Amino acid sequence: MILATLAQADRYAALHPLFPHAFDFLRTTDLMALAPGRHSIQDEQIFAIVEACAGRTRAQAKLECHRRYLDIQLVLEGIDEMGWKPLAECVDPATDYDAARDIRFFNDTPSSWIATPAGSFCVFFPDDAHAPLVSTLKGTSTGTIRKVVVKIAL
Repeated sequence: MILATLAQADRYAALHPLFPHAFDFLRTTDLMALAPGRHSIQDEQIFAIVEACAGRTRAQAKLECHRRYLDIQLVLEGIDEMGWKPLAECVDPATDYDAARDIRFFNDTPSSWIATPAGSFCVFFPDDAHAPLVSTLKGTSTGTIRKVVVKIAL
């Protein structure tokens, strides 16, 4: 898991051959003009999902993981308090792996919460279980989160 600002993205470009292209998209696209939903960047290798929704509470959030894609989750508005736990420590699956959606959910509780403000991003690799879209203050939902999740094929 990585937490950084978009200004620091070049530090991580060497971690994956598609990172430079993904970060270029995040820097050069008017992300606020993108409608919620899926946006193709480079075929099925890189695509973006724009989300704009009310944040949920920590209790409502479920840990999830992916096998075929890693996530760069850039917050555009609000604060996304994302839960995190090493996948190897998740012992209570809520669902089987859904290959069509590349996702599996867990009932486990995150071991850490990462308050990610606008302009910052988290990178989640396949061994990172994460619970996104949490907007809380002492357990109560406090606002809307707008973000873009760039999915990068492994």
